Amino acid sequence: MAKKFYVVWAGRETGVFTSWPYTKKLVDKFPQARYKSFPTEQEAEAAFASGRVSTPRSSVKKTASKPSASLAPKTANFEVNIYCDGACDPNPGKSGSGVAVYRDGALAELWYGLYNPMGTNNTAELNALHQSLLIAKQEIEKGLRVQVLADSQYAINCLTLWAYSWKTKGWKRKVAGDIKNLELIQQAHALYDTIKNRVVVSHVKAHIGVEGNELADRMSVYGADQEQYDFCQYSDALDIEKILNYKRG
Repeated sequence: MAKKFYVVWAGRETGVFTSWPYTKKLVDKFPQARYKSFPTEQEAEAAFASGRVSTPRSSVKKTASKPSASLAPKTANFEVNIYCDGACDPNPGKSGSGVAVYRDGALAELWYGLYNPMGTNNTAELNALHQSLLIAKQEIEKGLRVQVLADSQYAINCLTLWAYSWKTKGWKRKVAGDIKNLELIQQAHALYDTIKNRVVVSHVKAHIGVEGNELADRMSVYGADQEQYDFCQYSDALDIEKILNYKRG
């Protein structure tokens, strides 16, 4: 059987996938789910980037930092886009989390913190996604359409997919022993479960020039360097060019 590529524009996670069983879980019973299969990865990437099959790749509006159109996330259908990221150096070691909030396509807020002197990349990513969902919940309650974007497929899968299976097994895995970072996952998943039908969680590739992802990255490193334990709003001017010159993860 020829391999197919599945595009999900609206579902529990968005992107291009190669497994139909996995894709089905993302769109099954999701309100106004939008998805389609394609015979080649190139066609699928182009369709996902454009937002609809008939729109040519060249028409996709790029961000200021101009990532490849085939890799840029589709964000225009939402009033609020929340990017999140975690950083840890070394791993394990000093970690922090960062968030960049966009409203109507413009940068509105930056957040940083949750410093852990002995954190990991995964705990920092989970913390960042949890904080993004907390912000998303507030925006949803205002009646706004919200998208959360993370570059950690691990964190996304933990909260939106694997947790449902683990929960039915008493928070145990069938193989490979105990679940790492269980307390973080349980707390964040419980929140996600209450808003899952009103928020879209998307994967964005790291360090390809997507402005929101890059800013969240800088904030995560900033939080670790500042050893900021609380999660705080960045109070300086939102000078994007200056912030992008901060140390990256």
